[in-house]
Amino acid sequence: MELGPENRLLPEVLCEELWRAAGAELVEVSKAEFGEALETIGARDNFGLDQDKHANQRQRETFWRALHLDELATARGCALGRESAWRRFLAHYREPLTRAAVEMTGSAALGEELASALYSELFGLTEREGRRWSPLLGYSGRGSLMGWLRAILAQRRVDQYRKIGRETELGEIEPAAAVSEQIEPERLEDLRVALKKTLSEVSAEERFLLSAYYLDQHTLDEISRVLRVHVATISRKLKRATERLRKQLLRALIARGLSRRAAEEALGTDPRDVDINLRKLLQKSEGDPIPSQEGEG
Repeated sequence: MELGPENRLLPEVLCEELWRAAGAELVEVSKAEFGEALETIGARDNFGLDQDKHANQRQRETFWRALHLDELATARGCALGRESAWRRFLAHYREPLTRAAVEMTGSAALGEELASALYSELFGLTEREGRRWSPLLGYSGRGSLMGWLRAILAQRRVDQYRKIGRETELGEIEPAAAVSEQIEPERLEDLRVALKKTLSEVSAEERFLLSAYYLDQHTLDEISRVLRVHVATISRKLKRATERLRKQLLRALIARGLSRRAAEEALGTDPRDVDINLRKLLQKSEGDPIPSQEGEG
């Protein structure tokens, strides 16, 4: 979406201030290019307001100032193919992103393959309508760039899982990422409340499965022996549980006033950043028919 000069909402003075604050010049992003990015993101997200609301000048300025400006500049520079932006990106994100990929896959080889494929995609080796295109154009700056990258990585992990066809592992389920950033306190509070509400509504069986697999690190085979059902059944139940949990969390976050985009970004937060006792929330209720497991505390 490209806005003409007559439709610009970003004042020239504010544009220059934000461009300088972002250090955009260091990653070869011009003031005009950065201003266009800010305008496009603001219009696309309606400046963080509900779609039926109209943002005034103060609300627009508040929205732009709250963005992760330096990370947005880096992402935009990479999407535009600027060499200095890619040097900064690789210096800050390549190692933690590779670690996250290895942890997601549980394999150094698969993790490095996953990360390498994502680097190629981010670099913009694909084309749309005859033009070089990078997913980094979709980064809004509203959440941390690493959180956004983890979410993209998790999506690509699903594709990798389907390609490999590993039926006894849960590649579709997004595990905790390997790296944590500083998350906005209000976003963490929204996520904390949504988690408490959502997990309180999870069935006894699902609480047991989630706790056994994610907290106690039991394998699917170990869980299947405890419950005396086939491994494939456990895999399907866990997949359904996590998908349902994600949908319920998304609804709970939106109910707290987050836009859908902001809610999806919040779901990319590393659970270790959230000050919440997941084990306590997933503990069995009285009269729970699910059997105990070794190592559960």
